[in-house]
Formats: sequence, structure tokens, C-alpha cells
Amino acid sequence: MNAGFRRLTDYLGSSYWFVPTIMAFAAVLLAGGMVALDTFVGSSWMDGYVWLYASRPDGARQVLSSVGGSMITVAGTVFSVTIAAVVYASGQYGPRLLTNFMRDRGNQVTLGTFIATFLYCLLVLRTIHSAEESGGYGFVPNLALLVGVLLALCSIAVLIYFIHHVPSKIHINSVIEDVGARLLRGIDDRFPRFVGSAPDDHAATKANIPATFRDNACASVGEQRRIVAAKDTGYIQFLDDEAVLRLATKHDLVLRLQYQPGDFVHVGRALVEVWPPEKCNDPCADDLRDVFSVGSRRSALQDLRFLVDELVEIAARALSPGVNDPFTAVTCLDWLSATMSDLAGRSLPSHLRVDDKGTLRVIAHPTTFASLMDRSFGALAQYCAADMVASLRYLNALGEVSLDCDEPDQLTTICLYVDRLEELAGEALKGFNLTRVRNRTTELRTALDQPDYKRRLRDGTAWLAGTA
Repeated sequence: MNAGFRRLTDYLGSSYWFVPTIMAFAAVLLAGGMVALDTFVGSSWMDGYVWLYASRPDGARQVLSSVGGSMITVAGTVFSVTIAAVVYASGQYGPRLLTNFMRDRGNQVTLGTFIATFLYCLLVLRTIHSAEESGGYGFVPNLALLVGVLLALCSIAVLIYFIHHVPSKIHINSVIEDVGARLLRGIDDRFPRFVGSAPDDHAATKANIPATFRDNACASVGEQRRIVAAKDTGYIQFLDDEAVLRLATKHDLVLRLQYQPGDFVHVGRALVEVWPPEKCNDPCADDLRDVFSVGSRRSALQDLRFLVDELVEIAARALSPGVNDPFTAVTCLDWLSATMSDLAGRSLPSHLRVDDKGTLRVIAHPTTFASLMDRSFGALAQYCAADMVASLRYLNALGEVSLDCDEPDQLTTICLYVDRLEELAGEALKGFNLTRVRNRTTELRTALDQPDYKRRLRDGTAWLAGTA
């Protein structure tokens, strides 16, 4: 249930219709409320204010007709501009970034404001009638008319905001900042929290892994499990981690998750493997299927790799021969270095998760520093190596990440990508460009080989802060 709700929430947040619909309903309620208030209060109270006056039916109709007509025209223009901006951004930065622009609250509220104002004016307009039209009794909701004028003024302010917002939102630095900031927030939310609790004694917990889930299990032992198969085809958008642990504890099971958010699953594929199989009945298997939310596209709800892939895609497009924009790639590298630096200093969760009593319940996919480095810097090495500017900033970014690395295996990973870039640059660059890249790799590698490499890199401010 929670997985489906989270998927629905994410879908509504990235739709252009939800917020305008809510604002339209609010306009209907506001129009009805203001007309009712005018019915009881009347317009005599306006006589006490020199800057207010009660309008005649014809004048009120003209005001509301002008406001409503102009609002629906502006709404159509805003919609056209928004779609044009989305098409441009999708073609320029990548189709996967389309959702980021559709989620933008500024565009949704702007469209909703004009539609709500138009609808409000239309509903109030139909309540105006003159004495001749109603048998001697005329009605002009002057208070509602005043609110309509105020809504028109607010719409003008929103239009000015929209004119500024669209070009600033599709600016490449704003696009990258949005993805990078979401990635940093995702890391902050995700680590070290994950399914259940990390075991205090990892070695002892690892020894308690059921024999059927071990790599050296024989054929007969390896079949002692129940397979919970997928019922849908698509990308896993959300995994209800709390429900997984709760079901495993309730039925006294050990679960091995075969997929994680962001993976593509096909009908009939094993979502979860369960031990012991006799304790997992059909209702339990259905409940396990329901903790996975499957959709047609990847989502950033729990998939940090998706956000990393977006930055990689922008950088790769920028470094393509048709675009040749290394400074956009440099911006992506800066945000990736900030992300990996943040990740390097965090306690990454074990893939073995236990319940409150310390009993092994879930075997999940491990999230490692090396895997995300391969997803980011590993994927960009081939593109950056063909451009001297991008190569130098690539090495600079690796140096920045190393300042937050305290584990030997993390430094080994950093050195691995230094070597890969140098090897690829040797094939793609030549002459002065290649010499600069090799000199920079030598400087970084020499610093990383020293026990006090952090001090050496920090002291080399001209190297660290120098632009590529």
C-alpha cells in the first residue's frame, strides 16, 4: 500500500494537471463563497470608502469579461511557452530530464493561477443581473468583483515571475544544480538508513546466512527456497523497506532481494527469494509483491543511480562532437565530486539487515563507494579523456573526492580512475594537450601515494583551485 501511494504521489508531483486542477476547484469554492457573502452583506458598506464604489451590472460584466478573456488567452500562451521550453530542454539535455521540468512548481502554479482566475471570473459573471432582467431586482456581487480584480493583479505578478522563471530554469547551470542538489539530499536521506538495522557483528551475521543463499550451495540445497515472481514488467520505482522487514519478522523469514529501485524487471522474474519456503504462503507472497512499485520509467524516489545517470548524460552530451561544450561537463563533474565526497564520509549500509532482536531478515544489494564511482566517474572517463579541459577538471574532481576518503580501498578506487583517464587520454589526445593531462595525473598520483596526501593536496591550492 505504501509503495503504491508513494508512486502515486510521485506521479502527481510530476504532472501538469494536478496543481492547476486543485487551484481550479479552489476558484470554484471561492466564487461560490464570495457570491454568498455578497448576498448577505450587500454593497452598502462600500459607501464608507472613497476609493471603493459599487459597480453597475454592465460595468461589472465588462470588468469580469475583460479579466476572464485575457486570463484564458495568457494561459494558452503560458502553456505554449512551457511546452516549448520542455521540448528544448529534453532535446538539449536529455529526455530523462523531462520529468524534472514537469515537476517544477513554478510552471504548475503559473498555469493554475490563470485558469483559476478565468474560472472565478466566469462563475461570478453568471450571477450578475440587472433589474430589467430579473423583474425589478438587480444583483451585482461587488465584493466578489473586488476579489476578481485582486486576482487579476496577482495574475500579472505571476506572469512577470513566469517570464523570469522559464529562462532561468532552463539555464544549464540551474538544470545541473537541481539534479545535483536532489542527489545530495538523496544521499543525506538514504545513508546510513536502509532496510532494518545494520548488524553489530557483521561476521557472525554473515555466518547465519541460510545455506541456500550461499555461493557454494549444492543443487539440492540451493533449491530450498520459494521464488516470489514479479507480476508486472517495468522499472522498480519504489521499495517499501519497512514493509519488507515487517513481513520478514512477522513470518520468521529470511528474504533475499533480487532487484533494487531503478532495475528493470520482467513478468515472472524472481523479485524475492524466501527461506524457509514452507513459511511463505500465497498471501505472504502477494504482500511481498506489493512492497515493490513498478512503472514505465525510472524514478528518483529511491534510485540515486538515476540522478547520477542524469548528470553523466548531460556531461556526455556536452562532450559529444556535435555540441562540444566542455564547460557544461565541468559543471557536472563539480557536482559529481561534491556527491562522491559526501558519500565517502558516510557509513554505507551493510547488505545484511537484521530486526530489533539482531536476527538476520533481509539480504539486499550492497551499495558501495566503488559502485557509485564506477557509475559516475567510470562512465565519464571515455568522454572526458577526449577533451583536455574536461580531463583536467576530471582529475581535479578526483583530487577533491580524495580529501574525504579515509579508507585505503577508497583511495585505491580513486587511483584506478586516474590510471584509466591517463590511458584513454593517451589514445585520444596528442601534443601539448596530452602533456598537460599526463603532468596533472603525475601530480595527483604522487600526492595520493604519500601518507599525508590530504595536507599535500590542500597545500597545493594552485593545483586544487586552478581552473582546468
